[in-house]
Amino acid sequence: MGTNAAKEQLFEEVSASCRRVITRIAFTHESDPVLRRELVQDILLALWIALDAYRGSASLKTFVTSVAQKRCLSHVARRAREPRQVALPPDLACAAPPPDELALRNDQRRRLDASIQLLPVPQREAIVLCFEGFSYGEMAAILGISANAVMLRCQRAKTRLRAILERRPRL
Repeated sequence: MGTNAAKEQLFEEVSASCRRVITRIAFTHESDPVLRRELVQDILLALWIALDAYRGSASLKTFVTSVAQKRCLSHVARRAREPRQVALPPDLACAAPPPDELALRNDQRRRLDASIQLLPVPQREAIVLCFEGFSYGEMAAILGISANAVMLRCQRAKTRLRAILERRPRL
């Protein structure tokens, strides 16, 4: 990376534009809101350090997601425990629709989030990246596995989510 000022500017742009995906990836790996905020800060620190190694061979979003994913895996390795059900942080919400529609969406989102937490970690990782709009190739690069393995994980996650959502009562 060039000058420190250029690195600072790139970091500011990247951390602002990728904050949502970083937060969602942290959400995938940490259910405790306080620890999740700390994990996001750890990811941002890891991103700052890793920016020196960015050479542009992948999109910046893919690079950031890869750094976030690796940092989360380190976090999980240090802090293995049972996943807990949590709600999506309110700062990730979109522009508010009418209250009745918002209540329905919130209920569906809580059910989906709780169901995602019941998936095995490899399937959780894949389905969250899928929901974030990454291609199978990008997900493969981020997760360090083949595109076929990503497709299989996504398919298994979708099948399992359907089954979980069909048998779980509404919250």
